[in-house]
Amino acid sequence: MGTKSPPTAPRRVYQLLIELDEVGPRVWRRLWVTDTLTLAKLDRVNQAAMGWTNSHLHEFEVNGKRYGIPGDEGIYESPTLADRRHKVGAVLDESVCGFRYTYDFGDNWRHTVTIEDRLLPDESFNAWTVCIAGQNACPPEDVGGIGGYAEFLAAISDPSHDEHAAMWQWSGGPFDPTGFDVNATNAALRSLR
Repeated sequence: MGTKSPPTAPRRVYQLLIELDEVGPRVWRRLWVTDTLTLAKLDRVNQAAMGWTNSHLHEFEVNGKRYGIPGDEGIYESPTLADRRHKVGAVLDESVCGFRYTYDFGDNWRHTVTIEDRLLPDESFNAWTVCIAGQNACPPEDVGGIGGYAEFLAAISDPSHDEHAAMWQWSGGPFDPTGFDVNATNAALRSLR
């Protein structure tokens, strides 16, 4: 029986600012991620940090290249590269300042990801994935994109709205668009290890 090689020690930690585009109130998370993560794992990190449930497909777009789950390319001229085969450190070279992340091609949740800093890893401090800050709740899954989310917020926040009871039931109770808990987010990130 073969032995498993030890994981590669990180050489770089990226401080990423992930912002959900075109949604108010502004939804964002600030993360530290190591260069040793695959983009597939970074997708899972984004899902946990933002509050998504990983129920839909995703895609990264970095320097004109698309990474995700390869399949029927349809309208695209370039192929989707397998995100599980590409590490963060290899894709985010020094020339990259930011990239796009899209989740759920139906609701089309687009995120702008900015590389705020490239740090040296310190085993006692930052050599694992952690959310260091954030603000506001991400929209519920399958709410209908930007327009559906605006309609949902109008209904859920107004008890006299015709759809209030239906939205209350659909979402499982009250919804606070300003809700964010960094401790709960980091608990979700720890469960990915």
